[in-house]
Amino acid sequence: MPSYFLMMKLTDQGIKTIKQAPGRIEAAFKAWEKAGGKMTGFYVLMGEYDYAAITEAPSDEVAATFALALGSLGNVRTTTLRAFTKEEFAQMVKKLP
Repeated sequence: MPSYFLMMKLTDQGIKTIKQAPGRIEAAFKAWEKAGGKMTGFYVLMGEYDYAAITEAPSDEVAATFALALGSLGNVRTTTLRAFTKEEFAQMVKKLP
């Protein structure tokens, strides 16, 4: 299954309702699994981003749909990064001319 890093920044709404964030995070884990994915890690960050999730999804479309749905709730803005394993990277490099 493809891997993704989901980087998130709190919105004004998200910080105003930060006490509800742990419940929202648990709901996101369940929604990701319902979509056929797997969240393998979740972190609260210091710096440019407030949260990061390491995830797997059946397809880019599933990952993008989830990120759009999450963003539409208004608590975070998302940046989704497709991540390739070192084995996938090695296969890509082998195909170079």
